[in-house]
Amino acid sequence: MGETHSSDSEYSPSSTSSADSNDHIPIHQSLRNEDRKHQNLRSFTISAYEETCQTESSIKVPLQRAYSGKNVIPSSLADKPCAALGVQGILNILNTTLQTAHPLDASFTFFLEDCIAKNYDFGTAYAYIRVIPPSWNSIQDELRKLEERDKEKRQKALVDNRIVDPHIPPRRVWDLYSNRVLAQWRMISTKEHPCPISHAWVDERDRVDVWTPINGCEWPVSIPKDVNLDLIRIEMLNLGVNYVWLDVLCLRQKGGPREDLRIEEWKLDVPTIGYLYRDADVVVWYFSGLGRPLSLKEGDLESDRCWFKRAWTLQEVGNQRIIAGDMPDGLLHAEPIDDKGNYETEILTRFHKQLQALDNVPPDSYEMFSLLAEMQNRVSANPVDKVAGLASRLDSATIPAYYETQSLEDAWGALVNTIIPWCRAELLFLYPEPGTAGKKWRPSWEQVMMKSLP
Repeated sequence: MGETHSSDSEYSPSSTSSADSNDHIPIHQSLRNEDRKHQNLRSFTISAYEETCQTESSIKVPLQRAYSGKNVIPSSLADKPCAALGVQGILNILNTTLQTAHPLDASFTFFLEDCIAKNYDFGTAYAYIRVIPPSWNSIQDELRKLEERDKEKRQKALVDNRIVDPHIPPRRVWDLYSNRVLAQWRMISTKEHPCPISHAWVDERDRVDVWTPINGCEWPVSIPKDVNLDLIRIEMLNLGVNYVWLDVLCLRQKGGPREDLRIEEWKLDVPTIGYLYRDADVVVWYFSGLGRPLSLKEGDLESDRCWFKRAWTLQEVGNQRIIAGDMPDGLLHAEPIDDKGNYETEILTRFHKQLQALDNVPPDSYEMFSLLAEMQNRVSANPVDKVAGLASRLDSATIPAYYETQSLEDAWGALVNTIIPWCRAELLFLYPEPGTAGKKWRPSWEQVMMKSLP
C-alpha cells in the first residue's frame, strides 16, 4: 500500500481511474485467487454516479470513480427486498449474475424461502449464496453446524478474563462483491484473508452516524460527513481487495439496540484486532480520515487526530501497506528537492520522514521500553485503549480481555501478567525505580507513561 519513497513492502496505487480495468493493480497474488476461478463470469461496472449520484469528475480520488469486475452487484440491486423478487426472481438474478444454472432443488428452495421469511434484501442473500459450497446437500443444516462451531470457538477463546486464542478470526467481514457484512463463519468456501483498513478518526463534529443496509442496520456507522461507504467500496475493489475488515462496519459500535451484546463482544473482539492487522496480507491506510483524499495542511501532524498519534494505529502497521485516497497530484507523488530527503515544504518533509520510519516498525516487538516510549506520544479516546493497544505488539500467547471501564492500573497489571517472561524481566531489572501502585517489582502505568524510560 504504497508510497513512492518506501521499501519493497509497499505499493503506490496508480493515479489512473480503473473504470475499464483493474488488472494494473494487483497487490498480492492471493487476492485474485477467487477471480481466477470465475474468469468466464460476466463483468459488471459500478460507478460513483450510480451509487451516490455524484458525477465522476467531482470525485477527487480516481480509484473511487468506477470499478469493473466480476461477481460485483450495484447497491440498487443489493437493496431490493427478497420478498419483492420471490424465489424464482432471486434465482433468475443469481443465475444471470453468476452465469450459473442453479437447480431449484428442495434444499435451495428452502434456503431462498428462508431469506424471504427473514426479510433479507438481495445483497444479503447473494452474499450468503456466493460462499455456499456446491457440494452441500442440506444448506440449512450445514450453516447451523458452522454457526455452532464458531460460537463454541469464541466461547473457548475467552477463559477467566484472558484470551487464550489471540489469532481467532474477526467476527465479521465486509464482502465487497455483495456490499454486505458477513459473519466470518459463513466464509467457508474462500481462503482469502480480509484486508483490514486503518484510518484516522476525524473530529466528532466532522462525523455523521449513518444507518446502512451494508451492516444490516444493526448499529450506526460513524464516518466523515464528506465520505460515502460506496466510494470506499469502489476504491477497495480497484485496489484488488475482495473482503475488508473495517471497524465501524465489522466491530459492533455504540448506539445500536444491543448495547449489552456490544460490551460482551468487545471483550474478545477489541484485543484481537491487532492480530488481524499482523496476519493480513496487506493493510490499507487512510491517513486523512476514512475514505478521504490524502491531504495535509498546517497543524495536521500536531493534531491529536493525526494517524501517527493515535494509540490504536501502533498495532495497525502491518507487513505490506497501501496508502488509500491517492490523487495524481497528491502527497505520494511529491519529489524530494535534495539528497537528504527534504521536500518543498517543512510539513511535507516531516510527513515523508514519518512515513519512512514506519518501514522500520515490525508488526511485533519484544522491546518493551521502545513500545512504551512510542505509546507515550500517542492519544486515545478512552485512556485504557493505550494499554490494550500494546497487547498484540508484544506477541503474548494470551492477552487480557477488554473492559472499557477498567482502571488504567488494573488494565496494565492484567497485561503485565500475560506478557512473556523476557519483557517482565525488563520491567524488573531495567526500570530504575520501585513501582508506585501496589507492585514494587515493576513500574506503574503512570510511571511508564509520564517518566523517562531506560
